[in-house]
Amino acid sequence: MDESGDLGFDFSKRKSSKFFLISFLFVDTELKKKRIGKIIKKVFAKFTKKEVKFHHGVLHAYKETPKIRVQVLHHLSKMSVFAMSICLNKRNVYTSLQDETHILYNYVTNVLLDRICKKKILPTNNKIYLIASQRETNKFLNSNFKLYLENQAKNHHGIDIDVYITPFFNEKCLQVIDFVSWSLFRYREYGDNFYRNSIKNILVEENDLFP
Repeated sequence: MDESGDLGFDFSKRKSSKFFLISFLFVDTELKKKRIGKIIKKVFAKFTKKEVKFHHGVLHAYKETPKIRVQVLHHLSKMSVFAMSICLNKRNVYTSLQDETHILYNYVTNVLLDRICKKKILPTNNKIYLIASQRETNKFLNSNFKLYLENQAKNHHGIDIDVYITPFFNEKCLQVIDFVSWSLFRYREYGDNFYRNSIKNILVEENDLFP
């Protein structure tokens, strides 16, 4: 799971995005998860020593060249995986939620999780492991997010989910979903469909919230 955009609501600031997007990438075996991680290794294998040193072992979509973005997305599009996203139109968010961004973040994530469960994408007889990119340093907020999603999945859909929150650089799969999330956000925010088109085959659904 990864996100793109921000949850700032001062639109007079140039860096405040119009949209906020969350994406999930699904794999059904540990082997596939390892193969996704190897996508990052394949890209690094073609770097010069200077490029390797500059990246510090991490790829981040918005910092990379178009060539690297295309490489990552091309490798991913060849795998039997799938992705879903939800896009929040920030201008239509209720004022009360604008002041409680951590609650809004939890809510948006749960709406996407709910859509995933209703489409019956997740198996109900096995434990699901959700790896989320850490966005908060506050332990309470991270714990609240984890328990909220786990309880929602269990109480409303009977699905056993274990949410694991880790920094972006600790998990190569998070670096790959970052490219997916960035590509979908790029389309929403700027109308640039180039990168999104390269992964259309793995996109199951793209939802809107407060359209």
